[in-house]
Amino acid sequence: MTAPALPDRQRDADRTRAEILEVATREFADRGYNGARVDDIAARTRTTKRMIYYYFGGKEQLYIAVLQRAYAQIRQAEQTIDVDHLDPATAIRRLAEITFDHHEAHPDFIRLVSTENIHRAEHLSQAHDLVTLNTPAIQLIQGILERGHTTGVFHRDADAIDIHMMISAYCFFRVANRHTFGTIFGRDLMDHSTRDHYRTMLGDMIVRYLTTTNH
Repeated sequence: MTAPALPDRQRDADRTRAEILEVATREFADRGYNGARVDDIAARTRTTKRMIYYYFGGKEQLYIAVLQRAYAQIRQAEQTIDVDHLDPATAIRRLAEITFDHHEAHPDFIRLVSTENIHRAEHLSQAHDLVTLNTPAIQLIQGILERGHTTGVFHRDADAIDIHMMISAYCFFRVANRHTFGTIFGRDLMDHSTRDHYRTMLGDMIVRYLTTTNH
């Protein structure tokens, strides 16, 4: 018995959308929102500019979809941590390491966020689903913090969003400022020989902050 035509068309549509988003991510990351051209995105995919507009509605909607996908990927990576089977200190260190690894492996994410900050989150503010998408990240940290306090491992009265900021700031800076930092100080933050050092430093920084008492 042959498969229904509709599911096949749906799979083709899903593949096409995924391909468009992949190419669009690189285009927006390399050229920014204003410099990116939908014609160039269409030329590097199996579709047309008209079809891109059919799927996404326009350049701005495509850009917002790219941002949503980029944030979804890091949030999905965070949810792979089985925190219930890790002690709080190990769990928060593992979360920091996953963020470190993800940012290093996805420099396009860093460039996209940098571009959107230049635009003062003009487009990101229209992506209403991102609030729901990012909530689990804070809930994950909050759960780890609560367990750490309950077991007496953490002594710092820390806010989950502050911890998220500390981890993100370190990981983001390492990728985003690689070239300027390297030019000024003569040190490549992405050098493979120092990778483990910086990864461990991040985990140590977060754990030590949480295990010391508020002053």
